[in-house]
Amino acid sequence: MVLDVGAIKRDFPILEQEVNGHRLVYLDNAASSQRPRVVIEALKRYYERDHANVHRGIHELSTRATRAYEGAREKAARFIGAAAASEVVFVRGTTEGINLVATAWGYDNVGEGDEILLTVLEHHSNIVPWQLLAQRVGARLKYVDIDEQGRLRIEQLQELLTERTRLLAFTHVSNGIGTINPVEEIVTAAKRVGARVLVDGAQAAPHLPLDVQALGCDFYVFSGHKMCGPTGIGVLWGRRELLEAMAPYQGGGEMIELVELERATYKPPPQRFEAGTPNIADAVGLAVAMDYLERIGRERIQAHEHDLLAYALERTREIPGFRAFGPESDHAGVLSFELGDLHPHDVAQILNDRGIAVRAGHHCNQPLMRRLGVMATTRASFYVYNDRDDVDALCEGLRGVIDFFS
Repeated sequence: MVLDVGAIKRDFPILEQEVNGHRLVYLDNAASSQRPRVVIEALKRYYERDHANVHRGIHELSTRATRAYEGAREKAARFIGAAAASEVVFVRGTTEGINLVATAWGYDNVGEGDEILLTVLEHHSNIVPWQLLAQRVGARLKYVDIDEQGRLRIEQLQELLTERTRLLAFTHVSNGIGTINPVEEIVTAAKRVGARVLVDGAQAAPHLPLDVQALGCDFYVFSGHKMCGPTGIGVLWGRRELLEAMAPYQGGGEMIELVELERATYKPPPQRFEAGTPNIADAVGLAVAMDYLERIGRERIQAHEHDLLAYALERTREIPGFRAFGPESDHAGVLSFELGDLHPHDVAQILNDRGIAVRAGHHCNQPLMRRLGVMATTRASFYVYNDRDDVDALCEGLRGVIDFFS
Protein backbone atom coordinates (compact mmCIF):
# COMPACT_ATOMS: atom_id res chain seq x y z
CA MET A 1 0.00 0.00 0.00
CA VAL A 2 1.38 3.39 -1.05
CA LEU A 3 2.00 5.85 1.76
CA ASP A 4 0.02 9.07 1.93
CA VAL A 5 3.15 11.18 2.28
CA GLY A 6 1.17 14.42 2.11
CA ALA A 7 -0.73 13.44 5.25
CA ILE A 8 2.46 12.27 6.93
CA LYS A 9 4.19 15.57 6.17
CA ARG A 10 1.38 17.40 7.94
CA ASP A 11 2.19 15.40 11.08
CA PHE A 12 5.56 17.20 11.33
CA PRO A 13 5.21 20.88 12.27
CA ILE A 14 8.83 21.72 11.47
CA LEU A 15 8.29 20.88 7.80
CA GLU A 16 5.73 23.69 7.45
CA GLN A 17 8.41 26.40 7.51
CA GLU A 18 10.40 28.09 4.78
CA VAL A 19 14.19 28.36 4.78
CA ASN A 20 15.81 31.17 2.82
CA GLY A 21 12.51 31.84 1.06
CA HIS A 22 12.01 28.23 -0.05
CA ARG A 23 10.00 25.39 1.41
CA LEU A 24 12.11 23.25 3.70
CA VAL A 25 13.30 20.04 2.04
CA TYR A 26 14.75 18.03 4.90
CA LEU A 27 17.15 15.34 3.66
CA ASP A 28 19.42 14.93 6.69
CA ASN A 29 17.57 12.04 8.31
CA ALA A 30 20.60 9.80 8.78
CA ALA A 31 21.92 12.43 11.19
CA SER A 32 18.59 13.05 12.94
CA SER A 33 14.95 12.74 11.96
CA GLN A 34 12.19 15.20 12.75
CA ARG A 35 9.43 14.68 15.33
CA PRO A 36 5.73 14.29 14.64
CA ARG A 37 3.22 16.38 16.54
CA VAL A 38 2.11 13.39 18.63
CA VAL A 39 5.61 13.05 20.11
CA ILE A 40 5.87 16.76 20.85
CA GLU A 41 2.45 16.73 22.48
CA ALA A 42 3.31 13.63 24.52
CA LEU A 43 6.35 15.39 25.98
CA LYS A 44 4.29 18.46 26.77
CA ARG A 45 1.55 16.38 28.36
CA TYR A 46 4.03 14.44 30.50
CA TYR A 47 5.61 17.59 31.89
CA GLU A 48 2.27 19.29 32.45
CA ARG A 49 0.50 16.34 34.14
CA ASP A 50 2.68 13.43 35.18
CA HIS A 51 6.26 14.42 35.94
CA ALA A 52 7.89 13.04 39.08
CA ASN A 53 10.85 10.80 39.82
CA VAL A 54 10.23 7.15 39.09
CA HIS A 55 10.35 4.04 41.28
CA ARG A 56 10.02 3.97 45.06
CA GLY A 57 7.57 6.89 45.05
CA ILE A 58 4.25 6.38 46.84
CA HIS A 59 2.42 9.44 45.56
CA GLU A 60 0.23 9.55 42.47
CA LEU A 61 2.59 11.45 40.14
CA SER A 62 5.47 9.08 40.83
CA THR A 63 3.19 6.15 40.16
CA ARG A 64 2.10 7.64 36.83
CA ALA A 65 5.66 8.47 35.80
CA THR A 66 6.89 4.98 36.74
CA ARG A 67 4.06 3.38 34.80
CA ALA A 68 4.85 5.49 31.74
CA TYR A 69 8.61 4.86 31.96
CA GLU A 70 8.35 1.11 32.38
CA GLY A 71 5.62 1.03 29.76
CA ALA A 72 8.11 2.61 27.35
CA ARG A 73 10.54 -0.21 28.13
CA GLU A 74 7.89 -2.79 27.31
CA LYS A 75 7.08 -0.93 24.08
CA ALA A 76 10.76 -0.94 23.08
CA ALA A 77 10.99 -4.68 23.76
CA ARG A 78 8.02 -5.37 21.46
CA PHE A 79 9.38 -2.98 18.82
CA ILE A 80 12.59 -5.01 18.43
CA GLY A 81 11.22 -8.47 19.19
CA ALA A 82 13.03 -8.90 22.51
CA ALA A 83 12.12 -11.85 24.72
CA ALA A 84 11.46 -9.64 27.74
CA ALA A 85 11.40 -5.99 28.76
CA SER A 86 14.18 -6.74 31.28
CA GLU A 87 16.56 -7.10 28.33
CA VAL A 88 16.04 -3.43 27.40
CA VAL A 89 18.37 -0.84 28.93
CA PHE A 90 17.67 2.83 28.35
CA VAL A 91 20.78 4.80 27.41
CA ARG A 92 21.44 8.24 25.92
CA GLY A 93 21.82 6.77 22.47
CA THR A 94 23.76 4.33 20.32
CA THR A 95 27.11 5.74 21.38
CA GLU A 96 26.49 5.25 25.09
CA GLY A 97 25.07 1.78 24.48
CA ILE A 98 28.25 0.68 22.70
CA ASN A 99 30.43 2.24 25.38
CA LEU A 100 28.41 0.44 28.06
CA VAL A 101 29.08 -2.93 26.43
CA ALA A 102 32.74 -2.13 25.77
CA THR A 103 33.20 -1.30 29.46
CA ALA A 104 30.81 -3.54 31.41
CA TRP A 105 31.21 -6.61 29.18
CA GLY A 106 34.55 -5.92 27.53
CA TYR A 107 36.83 -5.63 30.57
CA ASP A 108 35.73 -9.01 31.90
CA ASN A 109 35.66 -10.87 28.61
CA VAL A 110 38.44 -9.47 26.41
CA GLY A 111 42.08 -9.83 27.41
CA GLU A 112 45.62 -9.64 26.14
CA GLY A 113 46.04 -11.32 22.78
CA ASP A 114 42.31 -11.54 22.12
CA GLU A 115 40.82 -10.11 18.94
CA ILE A 116 37.95 -7.71 18.25
CA LEU A 117 36.64 -7.76 14.69
CA LEU A 118 35.11 -4.61 13.17
CA THR A 119 34.45 -3.38 9.61
CA VAL A 120 35.55 -0.37 7.60
CA LEU A 121 31.87 0.64 7.33
CA GLU A 122 31.66 1.57 11.00
CA HIS A 123 30.68 4.89 12.49
CA HIS A 124 33.33 6.22 14.85
CA SER A 125 30.99 5.29 17.72
CA ASN A 126 31.55 1.64 16.84
CA ILE A 127 35.31 2.01 16.48
CA VAL A 128 36.67 4.27 19.20
CA PRO A 129 35.15 2.43 22.23
CA TRP A 130 36.77 -0.79 20.99
CA GLN A 131 40.07 0.98 20.37
CA LEU A 132 40.01 2.18 23.98
CA LEU A 133 39.24 -1.31 25.23
CA ALA A 134 41.94 -2.91 23.07
CA GLN A 135 44.55 -0.39 24.21
CA ARG A 136 43.78 -1.00 27.88
CA VAL A 137 43.68 -4.79 27.84
CA GLY A 138 46.20 -5.53 25.08
CA ALA A 139 43.72 -6.89 22.55
CA ARG A 140 44.03 -6.61 18.78
CA LEU A 141 41.59 -4.93 16.39
CA LYS A 142 40.96 -6.40 12.95
CA TYR A 143 38.78 -4.98 10.16
CA VAL A 144 36.68 -6.49 7.40
CA ASP A 145 37.05 -4.66 4.08
CA ILE A 146 34.38 -3.84 1.50
CA ASP A 147 34.26 -4.56 -2.20
CA GLU A 148 34.13 -1.88 -4.88
CA GLN A 149 30.36 -1.50 -4.51
CA GLY A 150 30.54 -1.03 -0.76
CA ARG A 151 29.43 -4.48 0.39
CA LEU A 152 31.26 -6.31 3.15
CA ARG A 153 33.60 -8.99 1.89
CA ILE A 154 31.95 -11.92 3.61
CA GLU A 155 34.65 -14.38 2.56
CA GLN A 156 37.26 -12.16 4.23
CA LEU A 157 35.10 -11.89 7.34
CA GLN A 158 35.01 -15.67 7.61
CA GLU A 159 38.81 -15.79 7.25
CA LEU A 160 39.35 -13.13 9.93
CA LEU A 161 37.10 -14.88 12.46
CA THR A 162 39.30 -17.14 14.59
CA GLU A 163 39.25 -18.82 17.97
CA ARG A 164 40.83 -15.62 19.33
CA THR A 165 37.86 -13.47 18.21
CA ARG A 166 35.97 -12.43 21.33
CA LEU A 167 33.65 -9.91 19.70
CA LEU A 168 32.37 -8.96 16.26
CA ALA A 169 30.81 -5.49 16.15
CA PHE A 170 29.27 -4.15 12.95
CA THR A 171 26.60 -1.86 11.61
CA HIS A 172 23.24 -3.15 10.40
CA VAL A 173 22.99 -0.27 7.90
CA SER A 174 25.89 2.00 6.96
CA ASN A 175 25.24 5.64 7.75
CA GLY A 176 27.93 6.59 5.23
CA ILE A 177 26.83 4.81 2.05
CA GLY A 178 23.62 2.98 2.97
CA THR A 179 24.83 -0.62 2.70
CA ILE A 180 22.40 -3.06 4.37
CA ASN A 181 24.47 -5.86 5.84
CA PRO A 182 23.27 -9.51 5.92
CA VAL A 183 23.08 -9.65 9.71
CA GLU A 184 21.92 -13.23 10.14
CA GLU A 185 24.63 -14.59 7.84
CA ILE A 186 27.31 -12.58 9.63
CA VAL A 187 26.10 -13.59 13.09
CA THR A 188 26.06 -17.25 12.09
CA ALA A 189 29.69 -17.02 10.98
CA ALA A 190 30.69 -15.38 14.25
CA LYS A 191 28.91 -17.98 16.36
CA ARG A 192 30.88 -20.77 14.68
CA VAL A 193 34.01 -19.51 16.45
CA GLY A 194 32.24 -18.63 19.70
CA ALA A 195 32.39 -14.85 19.26
CA ARG A 196 29.83 -12.51 20.76
CA VAL A 197 28.14 -10.07 18.36
CA LEU A 198 27.08 -6.46 18.78
CA VAL A 199 25.03 -4.79 16.04
CA ASP A 200 24.81 -1.01 15.62
CA GLY A 201 21.20 -0.53 14.62
CA ALA A 202 21.08 3.27 14.60
CA GLN A 203 20.27 3.40 10.88
CA ALA A 204 18.16 0.24 10.81
CA ALA A 205 15.66 0.43 13.68
CA PRO A 206 13.91 3.53 12.22
CA HIS A 207 13.54 2.02 8.76
CA LEU A 208 13.44 -1.79 8.75
CA PRO A 209 11.36 -4.52 10.38
CA LEU A 210 13.41 -5.82 13.28
CA ASP A 211 13.50 -9.00 15.39
CA VAL A 212 16.64 -9.28 17.51
CA GLN A 213 15.93 -12.89 18.41
CA ALA A 214 15.75 -13.88 14.74
CA LEU A 215 18.94 -11.94 13.99
CA GLY A 216 20.79 -14.01 16.57
CA CYS A 217 23.09 -11.25 17.86
CA ASP A 218 23.99 -10.71 21.52
CA PHE A 219 23.65 -6.92 21.72
CA TYR A 220 21.69 -4.45 19.58
CA VAL A 221 21.79 -0.67 20.01
CA PHE A 222 19.89 2.27 18.51
CA SER A 223 18.97 5.91 19.12
CA GLY A 224 15.59 7.58 19.53
CA HIS A 225 16.39 10.79 17.70
CA LYS A 226 16.83 9.04 14.35
CA MET A 227 13.37 7.45 14.55
CA CYS A 228 11.04 10.39 15.24
CA GLY A 229 11.81 10.32 18.96
CA PRO A 230 13.51 12.78 21.31
CA THR A 231 17.24 13.33 21.57
CA GLY A 232 19.11 11.94 24.55
CA ILE A 233 17.36 8.56 24.66
CA GLY A 234 18.25 5.23 23.11
CA VAL A 235 18.11 1.50 23.68
CA LEU A 236 20.66 -1.18 24.40
CA TRP A 237 19.24 -4.66 24.04
CA GLY A 238 21.27 -7.53 25.42
CA ARG A 239 20.66 -11.19 26.05
CA ARG A 240 19.54 -11.55 29.62
CA GLU A 241 22.25 -14.02 30.62
CA LEU A 242 24.93 -11.63 29.37
CA LEU A 243 23.45 -8.60 31.11
CA GLU A 244 23.16 -10.52 34.36
CA ALA A 245 26.86 -11.41 34.23
CA MET A 246 28.00 -7.83 33.51
CA ALA A 247 29.28 -5.43 36.16
CA PRO A 248 27.62 -2.01 36.54
CA TYR A 249 28.60 0.64 34.01
CA GLN A 250 28.07 3.51 36.45
CA GLY A 251 27.35 3.68 40.16
CA GLY A 252 24.74 5.72 42.00
CA GLY A 253 21.16 5.70 43.08
CA GLU A 254 18.50 3.36 41.71
CA MET A 255 20.92 0.67 40.53
CA ILE A 256 21.59 -0.65 44.04
CA GLU A 257 19.93 -3.11 46.38
CA LEU A 258 21.95 -2.41 49.53
CA VAL A 259 24.68 0.13 50.30
CA GLU A 260 26.95 -0.18 53.31
CA LEU A 261 29.97 1.96 54.11
CA GLU A 262 32.40 -0.48 52.50
CA ARG A 263 30.36 -2.31 49.88
CA ALA A 264 27.18 -2.38 47.83
CA THR A 265 25.04 -4.95 46.09
CA TYR A 266 23.29 -4.24 42.82
CA LYS A 267 19.89 -4.75 41.27
CA PRO A 268 19.45 -7.11 38.34
CA PRO A 269 19.33 -5.76 34.79
CA PRO A 270 18.12 -3.45 33.44
CA GLN A 271 18.16 -1.24 36.57
CA ARG A 272 21.79 -2.22 37.23
CA PHE A 273 22.78 -0.15 34.20
CA GLU A 274 20.53 2.87 34.81
CA ALA A 275 22.21 4.72 37.66
CA GLY A 276 20.59 7.97 38.80
CA THR A 277 17.40 9.64 37.68
CA PRO A 278 16.63 8.31 34.20
CA ASN A 279 15.52 10.27 31.16
CA ILE A 280 11.86 9.66 31.92
CA ALA A 281 10.22 12.16 29.59
CA ASP A 282 12.22 11.16 26.54
CA ALA A 283 11.56 7.48 27.14
CA VAL A 284 7.86 8.36 27.11
CA GLY A 285 8.37 10.32 23.88
CA LEU A 286 10.28 7.41 22.34
CA ALA A 287 7.42 5.05 23.07
CA VAL A 288 5.02 7.38 21.25
CA ALA A 289 7.44 7.59 18.32
CA MET A 290 7.55 3.80 18.13
CA ASP A 291 3.75 3.68 18.12
CA TYR A 292 3.72 6.23 15.30
CA LEU A 293 6.13 4.19 13.17
CA GLU A 294 4.26 0.97 13.89
CA ARG A 295 0.98 2.52 12.73
CA ILE A 296 2.61 3.36 9.42
CA GLY A 297 4.46 0.03 9.24
CA ARG A 298 8.21 -0.38 8.88
CA GLU A 299 7.78 -2.66 5.87
CA ARG A 300 5.96 0.19 4.15
CA ILE A 301 8.58 2.70 5.29
CA GLN A 302 11.36 0.54 3.87
CA ALA A 303 9.54 0.10 0.55
CA HIS A 304 8.85 3.83 0.33
CA GLU A 305 12.49 4.73 0.93
CA HIS A 306 13.63 2.13 -1.60
CA ASP A 307 11.36 3.75 -4.19
CA LEU A 308 12.75 7.21 -3.38
CA LEU A 309 16.34 6.01 -3.66
CA ALA A 310 15.68 4.31 -7.00
CA TYR A 311 14.00 7.45 -8.30
CA ALA A 312 16.87 9.61 -7.05
CA LEU A 313 19.49 7.39 -8.70
CA GLU A 314 17.55 7.53 -11.96
CA ARG A 315 17.22 11.33 -11.85
CA THR A 316 20.82 11.98 -10.86
CA ARG A 317 22.15 10.05 -13.86
CA GLU A 318 21.25 13.17 -15.86
CA ILE A 319 23.45 15.41 -13.69
CA PRO A 320 27.02 15.98 -14.96
CA GLY A 321 29.74 14.85 -12.57
CA PHE A 322 27.36 13.09 -10.18
CA ARG A 323 28.81 9.93 -8.62
CA ALA A 324 26.91 7.94 -6.00
CA PHE A 325 28.53 5.63 -3.46
CA GLY A 326 27.05 2.38 -2.21
CA PRO A 327 25.83 -0.93 -3.64
CA GLU A 328 23.26 -1.22 -6.41
CA SER A 329 21.08 -3.46 -4.23
CA ASP A 330 20.74 -4.00 -0.46
CA HIS A 331 20.95 -0.23 -0.17
CA ALA A 332 18.99 1.84 2.36
CA GLY A 333 17.64 5.34 1.69
CA VAL A 334 21.05 7.03 1.94
CA LEU A 335 22.38 8.82 -1.13
CA SER A 336 26.04 9.65 -0.55
CA PHE A 337 27.70 11.31 -3.52
CA GLU A 338 30.28 13.62 -5.00
CA LEU A 339 29.60 16.25 -7.64
CA GLY A 340 32.58 16.57 -9.94
CA ASP A 341 35.48 18.19 -8.11
CA LEU A 342 33.25 20.46 -6.00
CA HIS A 343 33.79 20.36 -2.27
CA PRO A 344 30.86 18.75 -0.44
CA HIS A 345 30.65 21.72 1.95
CA ASP A 346 30.17 24.07 -1.00
CA VAL A 347 27.47 21.80 -2.43
CA ALA A 348 25.65 21.66 0.89
CA GLN A 349 25.87 25.43 1.40
CA ILE A 350 24.34 26.26 -1.96
CA LEU A 351 21.62 23.66 -1.45
CA ASN A 352 20.89 25.29 1.91
CA ASP A 353 20.38 28.59 0.11
CA ARG A 354 17.49 26.81 -1.64
CA GLY A 355 16.07 25.43 1.61
CA ILE A 356 17.47 21.93 1.06
CA ALA A 357 19.05 20.34 4.14
CA VAL A 358 21.73 17.72 3.42
CA ARG A 359 24.91 16.79 5.27
CA ALA A 360 28.48 17.19 4.04
CA GLY A 361 31.65 15.79 5.55
CA HIS A 362 33.08 12.45 6.58
CA HIS A 363 29.88 11.52 8.50
CA CYS A 364 31.96 10.10 11.39
CA ASN A 365 33.23 7.55 8.86
CA GLN A 366 36.84 8.61 8.29
CA PRO A 367 38.16 5.05 7.69
CA LEU A 368 35.36 4.47 5.18
CA MET A 369 36.04 7.75 3.40
CA ARG A 370 39.72 6.82 3.04
CA ARG A 371 38.70 3.41 1.70
CA LEU A 372 36.51 5.14 -0.90
CA GLY A 373 39.37 7.46 -1.84
CA VAL A 374 37.61 10.69 -0.82
CA MET A 375 37.90 13.09 2.08
CA ALA A 376 34.15 13.66 2.34
CA THR A 377 30.84 13.25 0.54
CA THR A 378 27.53 15.06 0.35
CA ARG A 379 24.74 12.93 1.80
CA ALA A 380 21.00 13.10 1.24
CA SER A 381 19.06 10.66 3.41
CA PHE A 382 15.37 9.89 3.07
CA TYR A 383 12.61 9.13 5.55
CA VAL A 384 8.89 8.53 5.72
CA TYR A 385 7.93 12.18 5.15
CA ASN A 386 10.04 12.65 2.01
CA ASP A 387 8.59 12.26 -1.46
CA ARG A 388 9.53 12.52 -5.12
CA ASP A 389 9.01 16.29 -5.02
CA ASP A 390 11.85 16.42 -2.50
CA VAL A 391 14.04 14.37 -4.82
CA ASP A 392 13.16 16.70 -7.70
CA ALA A 393 14.07 19.70 -5.54
CA LEU A 394 17.42 18.08 -4.73
CA CYS A 395 18.18 17.44 -8.40
CA GLU A 396 17.19 20.96 -9.37
CA GLY A 397 19.35 22.25 -6.55
CA LEU A 398 22.35 20.24 -7.74
CA ARG A 399 21.97 21.70 -11.21
CA GLY A 400 21.93 25.09 -9.53
CA VAL A 401 25.19 24.24 -7.78
CA ILE A 402 26.79 23.36 -11.11
CA ASP A 403 25.53 26.58 -12.67
CA PHE A 404 26.88 28.61 -9.73
CA PHE A 405 30.40 27.30 -10.29
CA SER A 406 30.25 27.38 -14.11
